Amino acid sequence: MTFDLSDTDLQVRAAVEAICQRFDDAYWLEKDRRGGFPSDFHQAFAEGGWLGVCMPQAYGGSGLGIAQAAVMMQAIAESGAGMSGASAIHMNIFGLHPVVKYGTEDQKARMLPPLIAGKERACFGVTEPDTGLNTTRVKLKAERDGDAYVVSGAKVWISTAQVAEKILLLARTTPIEACERPVQGLSLFYTDLDRAFVEVREIEKMGRKAVDSNALFFDGLRVPIADRIGEEGKGFSYIMHGFIPERILIGAEALGMGRCALARVSAYAKERVVFDRPIGMNQAIQHPLAEVWMQLEAAELMVRRAAWRYDRGEEAGLDANAAKYLAAEAGYRACERAVLSHGGFGYAREYVVERLFRESLIPRIAPISRELILSFIAERALGMPKSY
Repeated sequence: MTFDLSDTDLQVRAAVEAICQRFDDAYWLEKDRRGGFPSDFHQAFAEGGWLGVCMPQAYGGSGLGIAQAAVMMQAIAESGAGMSGASAIHMNIFGLHPVVKYGTEDQKARMLPPLIAGKERACFGVTEPDTGLNTTRVKLKAERDGDAYVVSGAKVWISTAQVAEKILLLARTTPIEACERPVQGLSLFYTDLDRAFVEVREIEKMGRKAVDSNALFFDGLRVPIADRIGEEGKGFSYIMHGFIPERILIGAEALGMGRCALARVSAYAKERVVFDRPIGMNQAIQHPLAEVWMQLEAAELMVRRAAWRYDRGEEAGLDANAAKYLAAEAGYRACERAVLSHGGFGYAREYVVERLFRESLIPRIAPISRELILSFIAERALGMPKSY
């Protein structure tokens, strides 16, 4: 790998930045105040052909790699859109990778083009109220009934479910007691989110009001067998295929927020005059910002290495988790220090850094906690006993 962005990467970044310029700080401030999915932002990326950036060209995608998708997602967050913009696009980039890898030709032809064209939106139905990060303990039941499965149970923290027409859903088709291993007996579906059988209840939260988070309650949702991805009972291994690129993209989004916050505060520090001098002359301002610049640079190298390995078909689990951890921490610290360096104005909603600080907590928490990543690294990289 090289340390410079390729010509393709630079072209992706320039094109994405051009779209993002149409959605300024005032747009995202209004979305943060009032909520409502940024449909016009989502549609702009659909019209530009970017929703399928790493989907196969045969189904309307661009056929690029996760490395280019990471460049794209970092540019979105870095534009000032933060997680409000990135999360509106995020699911399209990684979510249907299990369909790409394990779906039939009929499923790919039926499921991928509408998503890539922006005609359908999808949400990701894995997390449950009582299982947390222990995905093997998923309790949502999908019971076979003729040519369909009947789904009952609950999911939680499901983004975009207020507006999504489709859901990628992990459910238990064989009771865990009947399985030799907990990873068995889980099946993966991509199907209609039929609100006649699914209650979608929005969760009020700290930030990212533009992109809803929800609790879902399933009561007799019928899912055709044709909507099952791959073999029954192997859904856990299929869903894992989407987790690695998700870690990489979340890391890229955290980097984007950190770089945006750092750029904003650097400009502010050169303009804000206190005691007859710009505050940027003070080392108490300079040193913390210089430190986060270095942290962001280091984290970006790990994000790019993880994407490079994934696109080459190499084992990228350690790199992807490390990238997510390092980028989330660096992005958070950059946003925090941007707020502190603004003083009282950093607490004002009219300054972008206030929103970015709230949204910078998301990559630290989701889709996997910092603590579980540390446990994973200790086990896989250092050979320590498994602790979870």
